[in-house]
Amino acid sequence: MFRRTFWFTAGAAAGVWATQKVNRKLKALTPESLAAQAADKAVEAGHRLKDFALDVRAGMVQREAELGDALGLDAAPDDARALPPQRYVAAIDHGITPNSPSRSGNSYNRNEDH
Repeated sequence: MFRRTFWFTAGAAAGVWATQKVNRKLKALTPESLAAQAADKAVEAGHRLKDFALDVRAGMVQREAELGDALGLDAAPDDARALPPQRYVAAIDHGITPNSPSRSGNSYNRNEDH
């Protein structure tokens, strides 16, 4: 009698366990769950890529300093690495745009060029 009760209970427990495991897998394979997992992996990969880029940049700065010391070059001031001012501002100051009349008074027609 006790043997049957034991095996019945063991079978019921195994059935409950298997059902829960299958339900968890089914929930993990829903489109929403897969999208969330993909987004998490993408964010994680982005963080790793950012860390890699920062490590590369630190290595570049270190190696540049080593080469500068080895060659006897002075370190460039921070202003030397600044970008030059933009040059296209002078072209915009004339007030000529594709939709405005040019200096000769003729309006610009894009279709005339073809």
